[in-house]
Amino acid sequence: MIINRATSRRLLTLLLVSVLLLAAAGCGNGSQTEGFGADSSVQDGDVTLVIGAYSVVKDAFADLLPQFQSYWYEKTGQKVTFQESYEASGTQARAIAGGFEADVAILAMEGDLDKIAEAGFITHDWKAQPNNGMITNSIVVLGTRAGNPLGIKDWKDLTRDGVKVLYPNPKTSGGAQWDINAIYGAGLKLSEQKNGSKDPAYAKSFLKAVHANVESLDKSGRASMAAFEYGVGDVIVTYENELLARVKKGVAYEIIVPNSTILIENPAAVVDKNVDKHGTRKVAEAFIAYLQSEEAQRLFVDHGFRPVEEKVAMETANRFELPEDLFDISYLGGWAEVRDSLYSKKGIWYQVLAGL
Repeated sequence: MIINRATSRRLLTLLLVSVLLLAAAGCGNGSQTEGFGADSSVQDGDVTLVIGAYSVVKDAFADLLPQFQSYWYEKTGQKVTFQESYEASGTQARAIAGGFEADVAILAMEGDLDKIAEAGFITHDWKAQPNNGMITNSIVVLGTRAGNPLGIKDWKDLTRDGVKVLYPNPKTSGGAQWDINAIYGAGLKLSEQKNGSKDPAYAKSFLKAVHANVESLDKSGRASMAAFEYGVGDVIVTYENELLARVKKGVAYEIIVPNSTILIENPAAVVDKNVDKHGTRKVAEAFIAYLQSEEAQRLFVDHGFRPVEEKVAMETANRFELPEDLFDISYLGGWAEVRDSLYSKKGIWYQVLAGL
């Protein structure tokens, strides 16, 4: 083939277009939120904030990020552009600790923020923030199809023959660890009722009996919810907010609040190493503070989360059922103990997986 000068110019033009298209698509699984008009470019004086979040908050952030953009623009005259990444909490934590340059991390549990801190990317005491650095609460509940056809009432019903259960994989999902913690903790509560003291062996056997009915272990809480919506399983173990948001949209799920279940606490923090590199500390710290504002907390409530801000919590208390025997992570000994006893290589969860 003979390439003349005109053909050469056309090929060069096509090559340049291809390079520009690849560059524009180079944000991987992230997305971008723009505000204030059709101009998508970042002008001098404007700022881009990179969000690394767990998948469950994605819908709430679709409403919340534009609100912060308006708030910050009115306060400072500065336009904020967001680059967003949503993943299973454990996956997101490993990505940030491995070099993904998120300015703020919004994750399912404090252990995932600890991983980022241990890698040297979070250097401040994030628990010194209001509410110990938590931005939302929830609880672990059970969801069934319309009318609750199998008559599910509590955790014990998940051990019955023929009941197909869904929850995600705790190796990748922070939400799954909350689910496992809730089931194991409920087993400890049952052993206390029977014997007057906690019996880890009984709790392990209870967790094993539930897990025997699990259909699949999905990557994240959001993926597990998608499988349930597709028709997989009879019962899903999940965040209360995941089900409340869908019921609000008209999906006919039944929400069963177990007698004993765990309080879910979700943290957020500035990633020091990255904001110092990007020069975004001021807006990143303002964003974290905004997440605990009354405005943001009311929006979280609209998406099914339980608020951490005291005034909003009092206003909305009647919207959330209080379990008879609600416990928090301290009942299991705290996150350090849970990581060692349940999720270490020889821990209870991996013994259950191995059928031990």
